[in-house]
Amino acid sequence: MPGSLTADQQTIRETVLRVCSEFGDDYWLARDRDGKFPEEFKQAMVAGGWLGLTMPVEYGGAGLGITEGAVMMQAIAESGAGMSGASAIHLNVFAPKVIVKFGNDEQKQRMLPPIIRGDVLASFGVTEPDAGLDTTSIKTKAVLQGDRYIVNGRKVWTTLAQRATKLFLLARTTPRDQCKRPTDGITLFYTDLDRSRCEAREIEKMGRKCIDSNQFFIDNLEIPVEDRIGEEGRGFEYILMGLNPERILLAAEAIGLGRVALQRATRYANERVVFNRPIGQNQAIQHPLAENWMELEAANLMMLRAAELYDSNQPCGAEANAAKYLAAEAGFKACTQSVMTHGGYGYSKEFHVERYMREVMIPRIAPVSREMILCFIAEKVLGLPKSY
Repeated sequence: MPGSLTADQQTIRETVLRVCSEFGDDYWLARDRDGKFPEEFKQAMVAGGWLGLTMPVEYGGAGLGITEGAVMMQAIAESGAGMSGASAIHLNVFAPKVIVKFGNDEQKQRMLPPIIRGDVLASFGVTEPDAGLDTTSIKTKAVLQGDRYIVNGRKVWTTLAQRATKLFLLARTTPRDQCKRPTDGITLFYTDLDRSRCEAREIEKMGRKCIDSNQFFIDNLEIPVEDRIGEEGRGFEYILMGLNPERILLAAEAIGLGRVALQRATRYANERVVFNRPIGQNQAIQHPLAENWMELEAANLMMLRAAELYDSNQPCGAEANAAKYLAAEAGFKACTQSVMTHGGYGYSKEFHVERYMREVMIPRIAPVSREMILCFIAEKVLGLPKSY
């Protein structure tokens, strides 16, 4: 039945939820306060082999698809871990796929098993202060000298750069004005994060405190040629391959976060008695929550459809973008309504829903804005003129 989980996928969901049940509200509230990376949670996921869920069997993975990855990530968010828990392993589910698809045999053997075993933590250096969503305008430069590239530049919103030992990095190897197309001349690397040549400055932010985001400065970082993924100058093409699965995963996480917010609001509406009746008996409380449920389930169908297309090697750009848009909006509305249902208590940390509301802003903003998705659908699906 379209939109329903298979027995194996349902088992994944239930098993991940059991793992997550060991990390309750108090754990995630503590991480929200102290900003410590949720290492215990990550190690529990490593112990279950979950970091390799979508990686090839021959390198230690489970060989499953993005659909299964989305089921896992949704369960993590829905458990109450939210974006803090999901972001602790989010990169492992989709980013190494560029190595699987475009790396050579030696790179796959060298790079993938440590990722799957949880021996390394990787950061993703793509976004730049002066480029934003216009990735073709990045200025970080990699110059080949002998058997090494010398890299200089800066990145921003570089996740986990405080702790990472490895770095996925996108840099220009040919200046944009010397390329036939703006997308040419960009190269992808996966290499050691050498802290003698890289500096990460943490950005204070609204939520997800335990997953650091950073300004990232690179000064003469040396990258061996053998750490270049694929051909020089084709990195933008390679990174596009990872955009659709990332959108699908963000959609799944936003839905999971919306679902746990809705669960908390529904429980509170049943328990909270005012004027001698539970507030959930009032239609002003019921109707918004019912609408939240419908919107989350509709977004979930689009997410599963996009994942199904991706896993069957069919075009899924429109569906993946639509899923991310619909899920982020539905999740945002559900988290906001949960706070409002709790009233003044929703503003307190005791009931946890204010944390959900802060964290749900992430899938609304990243990795692509809602406005850019609307532009994409208008141009690519409806055939309207490009607006930017």
